[in-house]
Amino acid sequence: MERLLGAAAAIPPGRSRPFNVDGNEILVCNVGGSFYAIDDVCTHDGGPLDQGMLDGYCAVCPRHGATFDVRTGAATMPAILPVLTYIVAERDGMLYLEL
Repeated sequence: MERLLGAAAAIPPGRSRPFNVDGNEILVCNVGGSFYAIDDVCTHDGGPLDQGMLDGYCAVCPRHGATFDVRTGAATMPAILPVLTYIVAERDGMLYLEL
């Protein structure tokens, strides 16, 4: 099942944007023109990742500096557990999230 998120141009390269999709907080990230989506929550303390920065392929938690690879969900300390990842498709300038 897919959900329309909006225009791809709304998330420039090197930036991310949070979305609420069916009650789930999702962070969509643009890394070099490729789009990735992860849960928008730090598995270390539950804080929102969208309040942090995007450093290459890593979403950085603003609270304690844990990072999450937007391609795989893999975490670095102090987080141990990964975040869920989602597939983002871009068609005709629009972004769609696969659930």
